[in-house]
Amino acid sequence: AGVRVWDVVTKKCLLSMHGHQKGVTCVKWGCEGLIYSASQDRTIKVWDSVRGVLVRSLNGHAHWVNGLALNVDYALRIGPYNHQGQAPSDKKERSLVAKKKVQKVLKDNGLQYELLCSCSDDFTCYLWDPVRGKKPLVRMTGHQQPVNQVAFSPDGRYIASASFDNSVRLWHGTTGKFIATLRAHVQDVYMCCWSADSRLLLSASKDSTLVVWNLKTKKIKHQLPGHADEVYAVDWSPDGHKVASGGKDKVLKVWVT
Repeated sequence: AGVRVWDVVTKKCLLSMHGHQKGVTCVKWGCEGLIYSASQDRTIKVWDSVRGVLVRSLNGHAHWVNGLALNVDYALRIGPYNHQGQAPSDKKERSLVAKKKVQKVLKDNGLQYELLCSCSDDFTCYLWDPVRGKKPLVRMTGHQQPVNQVAFSPDGRYIASASFDNSVRLWHGTTGKFIATLRAHVQDVYMCCWSADSRLLLSASKDSTLVVWNLKTKKIKHQLPGHADEVYAVDWSPDGHKVASGGKDKVLKVWVT
């Protein structure tokens, strides 16, 4: 099982990195020139994205690692663009604006480097400082079933974890300290995603519903029925105005927030 880096224009493979003993479940590209890969071999590998060599292996999970999240995910995603989809025309200026957004998330949270959160079938999440070390900062326990996915809020202050115990848990984004359990779903929660302003959280479930949570009150803001079967995937548009969801009913729905 390996990780590959592709040139999307020439469609050529630039790097092929091998080290995992079982299937790779998630890949994340960070802002420090590192690529992170999670695997069913219970490890997370940290790769040098230029040379394609293994930097370190993060060990701790006792079962499959299902997902990874970086506290700079949203900043990296939007890059130089503002909430109206506009970006500077100058290439250097674009790069500078994008870097400032990443630096702001780190600075606002009192950090020097990006943090990584992982989730697993072992019912736990781990918070890592993967740029500097291979020991976890904290082991986050409380879920009663496998944790399918984790997501940092755009401002990096919170982590949300979606679990097959029908709940979403909220954690502090830099300490990993437990904050609250969000309960409304009656079956597995597959995935969750954040609004651009980090004030709302959306969860998708096997019970065919989507739930919008108010982070301030930790209560339901909206329930969105409409899918005829399990909802596997959700994403909030970077401008914060729409949500897309897809599931077993083969339908992609777009919701206006």
